Amino acid sequence: MDARHTAGLTQDQLAKRLGRPQSFVAKYESRERRLDVIEFLSLSKALEFDPYEAIHIIEEYIK
Repeated sequence: MDARHTAGLTQDQLAKRLGRPQSFVAKYESRERRLDVIEFLSLSKALEFDPYEAIHIIEEYIK
């Protein structure tokens, strides 16, 4: 959600960029579902962030 807010997008706007329904964004933001690698890379592209940087942040979070 932070990356989406930083990009200035609503769930609906991001979903349209991804070609998915708004519920797709809502479900992964609420941790109801997880993203697979392809979805993660698509999300990175839609939000214009570096997926490698995101992985490093995630690694620090789970330590």
